Amino acid sequence: MKLADLAKELKIPTESFIKFIQDFDLELSECITTNFDVKDDFAKFAKENIVFLKKYSEDLNKTKSIQDIAENIDQPTDKVAAIIKKEKPKLFDNGKYKSSVSSFGIDNQLGGNYKFVYNYFGKSTRLDERDFIGYRDLFFFISQALEPYLSDLSVQDWGIHKPAGIVLYGPPGCGKIFWANKIAEIISYEFKEIKKHFLGTSFVNNEKKTFNDFLIQMMKSEKVLLFLEDFDQLMSVPTEDQSINSCDDETKEIILHYIGHFEKEKILMVGAANSLVNIDKEILAPGRFDVFIPIFPPSLKERSEMLFFHMSENLSDDALLMKILEHNKAHRLPFWVEISKEMQAFSNTMLIDFTQSLKKRIRNLYLKDHSTTINISKKMIDASLRDVSSKLTATYLDQIQQFLFDVSLNNYEEFTQRIETLKSELRHYQIIDEPKKPIGFSHNDEEK
Repeated sequence: MKLADLAKELKIPTESFIKFIQDFDLELSECITTNFDVKDDFAKFAKENIVFLKKYSEDLNKTKSIQDIAENIDQPTDKVAAIIKKEKPKLFDNGKYKSSVSSFGIDNQLGGNYKFVYNYFGKSTRLDERDFIGYRDLFFFISQALEPYLSDLSVQDWGIHKPAGIVLYGPPGCGKIFWANKIAEIISYEFKEIKKHFLGTSFVNNEKKTFNDFLIQMMKSEKVLLFLEDFDQLMSVPTEDQSINSCDDETKEIILHYIGHFEKEKILMVGAANSLVNIDKEILAPGRFDVFIPIFPPSLKERSEMLFFHMSENLSDDALLMKILEHNKAHRLPFWVEISKEMQAFSNTMLIDFTQSLKKRIRNLYLKDHSTTINISKKMIDASLRDVSSKLTATYLDQIQQFLFDVSLNNYEEFTQRIETLKSELRHYQIIDEPKKPIGFSHNDEEK
């Protein structure tokens, strides 16, 4: 059963289910599949707790003030206000909050007893068995953008067309190709990357092939997602200081020529960009690449889970590294939380590089002592952090800054907390001017 079918059967909006999963911090793998098939435990919970879910949905759709929420859940007003301030939800001019705020979700954060919710989902899904780690907000945002692909009702009842082009934008190394693959999986399309040699003219088996030929061939296939890297470079507008490569200009013209046929031919093109700012506005016009999806660096919690996942990935229970992790209690998430605090604004790629560096250090120490009681010391961790920090360049931090500008302009309401958290993490790297030496004479024992 699809989530939309369960929502229809219980007469509860699909959006309420989505917000409920986020409010109660439920692991996606325990609730639904990537294709929105409902898991048995979640369906059982929904049917047996329909009264609560209807109350939750009704509350979600009410406009309400901080005082209204506090009275409804019998919690102190100041504590409710603190959570509201942190979450920065949408606000009407009259001071009432829009339907993005759940009184029950706030009550849950303040320690309300919702054990009956968590009793249905049993043991947490292992990290290595999940479709992906964290990013529930991004997953649901993407799914909403893809809704016309998942249900004919958007087209038949509302005339909402399927996107022909999507731009995934964000700093390098944060998983744009992963999410492009995930989009293909969600809509059951074949993923095909457009390699650089497909652009312009090439020779295959002594036969001349152009990008135009390639696109025509793709449109003869059914249900194909075409992924194009460096989209912001290929689709940029020439400036006074630079001219566009003639091959890139030809690529842009060919895509503009055919994009009107993509929906009919069941083609979706996804471009990966570091920024939206330099992309030709003609490309981003309605009916073309008009869906923008921000790809963020991982949050603190996501970094912790990723570190643990990449350290223990593919290890058997009796693997030497697993024994060493267990000796250090590093086979549990709390060990990695403190380390992830030192990785502010790190990309996914940087996290992987860190785990590879740390694994090598642990192995080298094991080869000397042949003992699984090795301590993963702070010195060892700091050395691996230094290895990775070479990628934390001024250019990368500038790209984070540009991304924050782009996402604040295009998707602030959907990702308020992520944006504000990333801004705070970026400030960690800002250069603080050293205090100037006070005016006056120095003593003999002071530096002159």
